[in-house]
Amino acid sequence: MTKLKRLPTKYVRDRAKSAYNKGTECFVCTTAEELEFHHFYTVSILLNTWIRKNRLDPENILDFRDRFIEEHKTELYDETVTLCKNHHASLHMVYGKNPALGTAPKQKKWVEIQKEKHGAI
Repeated sequence: MTKLKRLPTKYVRDRAKSAYNKGTECFVCTTAEELEFHHFYTVSILLNTWIRKNRLDPENILDFRDRFIEEHKTELYDETVTLCKNHHASLHMVYGKNPALGTAPKQKKWVEIQKEKHGAI
């Protein structure tokens, strides 16, 4: 068996990214500059939890990443938002670098509130 050259999450993102529905502007402020894609469900935590639950070896990610993607289509493709670099950084200042899975609804609400605040300016 060969040692992985990258983190297992990278292999999942590489496979999934062509189907991401990336927006053309920040959801909050509508700028088209420095856009970033945010998953409300942290992919690394989601994947690591799933690997443990299924008692799989992360070194074999290439053998089961399609199954993971299929089982988590909603989290990977629908529970996402396009943000500008500034709003993305702000979200992570509030929820941390790797937000816990349970914070996804709160993150979504935070994004909505920021959009409302920005529109009121």
